[in-house]
Amino acid sequence: MESAAAPSWTMLIVVLPLLACAISCLCSMVGVSGAFLLLPLQVFLFGASPSVSATNQLFNLMATPSGIVRYVREGRMLWPLALLLAAGTLPGLFLGVWMRIAWLPSPVAFSVFVACVLLLIAWNMVRSRRAAAARSATTGRSADTARHSLIVQCSSFSWRTLSYTFNGAQYACSVPALLGLSFLVGIVGGAYGIGGGALLAPFLVAHFRLPVHSLSAATLFSTFVTAVAALITYSLLAAHYPSLSVAPDLPIGISLGLGGMAGMYAGARLQKRFSGTALHRLLTVLICVTSLVLLGRVAATIF
Repeated sequence: MESAAAPSWTMLIVVLPLLACAISCLCSMVGVSGAFLLLPLQVFLFGASPSVSATNQLFNLMATPSGIVRYVREGRMLWPLALLLAAGTLPGLFLGVWMRIAWLPSPVAFSVFVACVLLLIAWNMVRSRRAAAARSATTGRSADTARHSLIVQCSSFSWRTLSYTFNGAQYACSVPALLGLSFLVGIVGGAYGIGGGALLAPFLVAHFRLPVHSLSAATLFSTFVTAVAALITYSLLAAHYPSLSVAPDLPIGISLGLGGMAGMYAGARLQKRFSGTALHRLLTVLICVTSLVLLGRVAATIF
């Protein structure tokens, strides 16, 4: 399953940026960077060394700021939530990065891990849509956020509870629970090579009953912060594991990042025009197919 072939100039200049742009545009509309789908793409094309996880974080570092800036300009960044998610994710991230290098250097083991994480993401996305539908039935509001009221305003914030107003309704969540969830997501995200937004957003919708459109900016900001920390960690650990390819692949990361920058900005701008239900269904199918393809490759390698 490992491939050492260097990407061609056509791959770097055309193919990878276009793929990253399309995936980022779609995924940023539900509050995630798309790195969780780009990593399997790298595994298919370039192999499954620890370097692909670090390269994925380089993509996050480059791609997420454009989406974050757009959300801030539109008044959709809930800073207390964003900082809580980042603070909870970081400790878990460092543990996850170490696990990736020490426990999951094998292409087969890592591919199985990635496939399982993708299935978990798909399952959580299904649960989050059911939770949104149940909430809309209770409140009388559409499961898809109203296009005219996307500003998020913090109502109160303490060490116990965070509450905010969005789309004319009040929402609240437990601060300790947020930190605990973020820590666990950080472990998985650090090992996988993602910021964790793809795991955080569905959990927050399904278990905290929060609307997905109010979370997009905060989860994207958390992804950016964890990308910075992960890249530093991978770079420092590379010297201690000379037999493994640990450091990020700069040409691939930059190529994906440039495409992701355009896709993130477009997704943040277009989010209000698309149905959340349709986006979730499309992403869920795409995630499941990717996971099954990965498992098929593993089976073909073993048998």
